[in-house]
Amino acid sequence: MTVDDWLARFESALKARDADAVAALFAPDSYWRDLVAFTWNVKTVEGRDGVTDLVKSCDPGASGFRTTEPPAEADGVTEAWIEFETALGRGKGHLRLTGEGAWTLLTTLEELKGFEEPQRERRPVYVEEEIARDPFVVVIGGGQGGIALGARLRQLGVPAVVLERHDRAGDSWRKRYKTLTLHDPVWYDHLPYLPFPDHWPVFSPKDKIADWLEMYTRVMEIPYWTRSEVTSISYDDGWTVTVDRDGETVLLHPRHVVFATGMAGKPNVPTFPGADEFEGEQHHSSQHPGPDAYAGRKVVVIGANNSAHDISAALVEHGADVTMVQRSSTHVIKSETLMDLGLGDLYSERALAAGVTTERADTLFASLPHRVLPGLQLPVQQQVRERDAEFYERLAGAGFEVDWGDDGSGLVLKYLRRGSGYYIDVGASELVVNGSIKLARGHVARLTANAVVLDDGRELEADLVVYATGYGSMTGFVADLGGEEMAARVGKVWGLGSDTYLDPGPWEGEQRNMWKPTQQPGLWFHGGNLAQSRYFSRYLALQLKARFEGLPTPVHGLQEVHHRS
Repeated sequence: MTVDDWLARFESALKARDADAVAALFAPDSYWRDLVAFTWNVKTVEGRDGVTDLVKSCDPGASGFRTTEPPAEADGVTEAWIEFETALGRGKGHLRLTGEGAWTLLTTLEELKGFEEPQRERRPVYVEEEIARDPFVVVIGGGQGGIALGARLRQLGVPAVVLERHDRAGDSWRKRYKTLTLHDPVWYDHLPYLPFPDHWPVFSPKDKIADWLEMYTRVMEIPYWTRSEVTSISYDDGWTVTVDRDGETVLLHPRHVVFATGMAGKPNVPTFPGADEFEGEQHHSSQHPGPDAYAGRKVVVIGANNSAHDISAALVEHGADVTMVQRSSTHVIKSETLMDLGLGDLYSERALAAGVTTERADTLFASLPHRVLPGLQLPVQQQVRERDAEFYERLAGAGFEVDWGDDGSGLVLKYLRRGSGYYIDVGASELVVNGSIKLARGHVARLTANAVVLDDGRELEADLVVYATGYGSMTGFVADLGGEEMAARVGKVWGLGSDTYLDPGPWEGEQRNMWKPTQQPGLWFHGGNLAQSRYFSRYLALQLKARFEGLPTPVHGLQEVHHRS
């Protein structure tokens, strides 16, 4: 069956509301991932039964399915880029077709009819003065997630305000430890509408990112309140959001509230016995000011993730005596290897030269359902291990325990499942290997007045203890501002339900509660890294725009509530 034949049969069966006929067009082992177009949700259904259920539940009036370029065939799989329309909007997607039928189908809503963004031929002739209105959406958090969503909402004409507790846009980056840099490459990290310039460094330092975000909020004319901290939220057929705006209490009454606080929640600060007796300084990595004040001091960094390595390396370079405590195994990948084998086919100069734009790369990655990613990543990880075998041997020789994920699938799945326990090496691993960063394996039993004591009795003298111990769930912020009952109504945030470490089941197939409706009416979550903030901000903004305009948005497959983490 050709792609054109498949699309024609697919459209005909959809119009006839023949769910069984639609399902028969899919392979027995198949996946349909929909981003808002059919389900008004971020949803993946699996197998023919999942397809049947989706079609019976959803009737978006989809039609006009067509390819946008000639399909390509390799290894028995034909790939096609498609577009289509629904009753309310226009969509794009991607299809992988085998002899058994569709293996993967991605459908995405790209714009709403009659509410298109004012771009290109629709650009305004003059700059019109913005009329102040009560916000329909309040976005809590003014980092890259809130900024990307604020830009999308601004372009769609949705009254919104982005609240940032710091003094300036970008301060969530600017006020972190001074050696912080992005560990993923520039091609992966563009924000909507304004990509980084061609001369931008591959790995951006935090202050450069902070300045870019500050500029971006002004150029994109995002309604952005600094020195604005939310102190409480409550819901009664609409929200009341109480804001401390530079000392003044302001009440906002939006219809929707979006938590855009990254992919994590409040810092995890362990409460070890004796911590109140420790006479030195101790703080979480998120509060670490940098290495300058600690030359000649003894520092114990608890944790072995990205922050732990970055902080340890900077402290060593400034003359501190540093011991990093590795409590559990850590996935490590060299940054150049990640760029070459991990991201290079999608996000790199090589990819751009082959015609893989950022938009195309985003769609290709989104077209791969989470269920199939482990199988696709396993051969990549084998290449990584073979390519950098000597590197991993030297790490092991230094006593550092490397893991490859619960199923050997490596960084991508480790991040998607819970986002902890990995380091993208930009130089600190060499300092571990040569002993410049001392390594201690084990768990912390207690603190004394001047030392960290491990569970085997070893004492690590310390003037400073840095807790590079990660972050809790985003629902921690919901509990703080809206109460435990509201947080329990939402349930878990982030993780796929993969039944791996820190990501218990049941299987969800998408990031829990991210970028989609939740069980708490009018409450949304947005965030992740820069790439996720860029990509998913479109689909969250379209959902909010549809509700602002009063369009019907029947949600298929609203996530069930599981106990929050």
